[in-house]
Amino acid sequence: MAPELICLLLCTLSAPSLSGGDALLPAPQSISILSTNMKHFLTWSPVIVQGETVRYSVEFQGEYEREYANGSWIPISECSLTTATICNLTEDISASVAYKLRVRAELGATRSQWGTTKGFFNCAMTSLTPPQLRAVVDGHHLLVELADMGPSFQFRVLYWRKGQESRVQQKVLKEVSSVVHLDTMEAGAEYCVKAQTHVQAINRSSSFSPTQCVRAQGDKSMWLVTALISSAGFAVAVFTLPLLAWKISKIFQYSCCPAAVLPDTLKESEPPTQLILRGREEAEQCDLMVVVMPSEEVLQLWIQKAL
Repeated sequence: MAPELICLLLCTLSAPSLSGGDALLPAPQSISILSTNMKHFLTWSPVIVQGETVRYSVEFQGEYEREYANGSWIPISECSLTTATICNLTEDISASVAYKLRVRAELGATRSQWGTTKGFFNCAMTSLTPPQLRAVVDGHHLLVELADMGPSFQFRVLYWRKGQESRVQQKVLKEVSSVVHLDTMEAGAEYCVKAQTHVQAINRSSSFSPTQCVRAQGDKSMWLVTALISSAGFAVAVFTLPLLAWKISKIFQYSCCPAAVLPDTLKESEPPTQLILRGREEAEQCDLMVVVMPSEEVLQLWIQKAL
């Protein structure tokens, strides 16, 4: 047999078959874990096969599997034969132990080798971020709103009156409702608030959130008293000013144009109607006493008076 034919036969026999196929599909690369606020995700780069849809399967191995279960691996059902290149591990690796994870590509009956994370991952390695916080004023009450981050989280809230940083007060919130009351504020004073998250299971805390400052409202009782006094003053002014103006006008009238006082002799002692009737009676009496004299007698009478 020719050497070339022998070489071709050996190469054909040594090549992996399509049915086994583990070497025909490359293993996923760039495997890493992203973990923030106790939420853990495994990511990897996609395996590209032209015109085909590659699927992936993920498994994990914890401390128990390594030491007491002969190094077995546990599949993650949510990430079995998935087409995504990310897998949510949060529910499967919740214990504070060291985990290893691996992922492989699958195309039909063909499977790649496992791609495994470098080193171990522990939940305590998660990155903790400061809470989302909003300080609120309701009258004289200092309130705070905190975004819920899950049952594993507690919040350490610090608050103080601005300018009195040495008298910082603290409140630890294990359960977060929509709004939490912190303190009663002094009228018109400014208060500041900041907070950090804490996870008891891993005994770690985040950094503090940016400080937020809010100012309390003024004293409403004083405003109410002032408003009542102002209203009363306005009402008094509305009723008093017209009377005062009338009185002043009368004073000016009496000063500039005093009323003339008639002597007693000119005052009417009897009603005008009686005076008119009496005048008429006297006139009638005068008319009855008129005597018609001849002109000669009148002339003689006048001469006598002249002499």
